[in-house]
Amino acid sequence: MGLSIACVACMAMFLMASRVAAQNAWDNAFATFYGDISGAETMGGACGYGDLLKQGYGLETAALSTALFNNGLTCGACFELQCVNDPQWCAPGTITITATNFCPPNNSKPSNNGGWCNPPRKHFDLSMLMFTKITKDYHAGIVPVQYRRVPCIKQGGIRFEIKGNPNWLLVLVYNVGGAGDVNAMQVKGSSTGWITMARNWGQNWQIGQNLVGQSLSFQVATSDGKMVQSDNVAPSNWQFGQVFEGKQF
Repeated sequence: MGLSIACVACMAMFLMASRVAAQNAWDNAFATFYGDISGAETMGGACGYGDLLKQGYGLETAALSTALFNNGLTCGACFELQCVNDPQWCAPGTITITATNFCPPNNSKPSNNGGWCNPPRKHFDLSMLMFTKITKDYHAGIVPVQYRRVPCIKQGGIRFEIKGNPNWLLVLVYNVGGAGDVNAMQVKGSSTGWITMARNWGQNWQIGQNLVGQSLSFQVATSDGKMVQSDNVAPSNWQFGQVFEGKQF
């Protein structure tokens, strides 16, 4: 006998709840820090972001090891971290950070003998300010942590920084809420249909088409399958180097 519609719906809800629980489960990693307490080093690096302070990320950021960075697709994702299993150094509480950079492996050391960002290790290289929020002192150096993905909560809309040249449009997308990590983008000129953009690197997306003189709309899709559409974000007289604000998740 087939399952009733109500039973099928219950099973679907159970599977969805199970996936959400799995995504929010704690996993193990390690954490170090970069820079100093002043936060002088605030560039986005391998994600393509610029000045993290001006772009709204502040110092609540981390560079991810190869195992977490996913060749840049994780850029913009948010994680909750807590220091664990080290009573000497761990402080209570958690922090939430945005992935904004890559912690490269140390190719001079095999992964089982140093090189904290070497595969297959999961590692967060935090700003010093964030590191000292989960440890008693920065002299801890390296601490074990637990982490989990959490939704990104951002102020204002998604930002689109337009770069490139008349025949090549490159758009940096940042300040993305929700899942935070963009895995698909489309652009539409006032005289075109929707055009799929290719990821160049980090969160820079490109097309080889001249859209100068057209107003621009964008569709942004995140890793959880959600999409937000921002119509006529850039007016027809937009210029390279300008930043425009769209809707938010």
